[in-house]
Amino acid sequence: MSKRVALGVLVAILAAGACQERGDAVEPTGRMLFARHCAACHGTAGEGDGPLAGSLRRTPSDLTTIARRGGGRFDEAAVMATIDGRSAVAEHGPRDMPVWGVVFEDRYRSERYGSLTTLYHGRALTDYIRSIQQD
Repeated sequence: MSKRVALGVLVAILAAGACQERGDAVEPTGRMLFARHCAACHGTAGEGDGPLAGSLRRTPSDLTTIARRGGGRFDEAAVMATIDGRSAVAEHGPRDMPVWGVVFEDRYRSERYGSLTTLYHGRALTDYIRSIQQD
């Protein structure tokens, strides 16, 4: 494992730990979910410069410019589809590699409202990504 990949894994683990309080159930915010699931590749500011970015086939997108690239329009349906896996993303690897919708679904499958939690996570991430858009 390269030093860069090891550093990225460490950052992801530390971010995940920072997103939980001592055994108490914490409802994750979009910012927390982003730190836990996205920052290793997209960077803490969402600019595509995370510690694992260099190990991917393509550089991760700068998530702060989605609206600018969309002519001033933030396409939340497209963002949610990308997060949950309905839209293929080359950086996420082949289609048989789990994407976040599948990861969340598997994690919450046994909970009473697992599907709703999965949807909530995608929504929270999308709202957070909207909040970091640059003019």
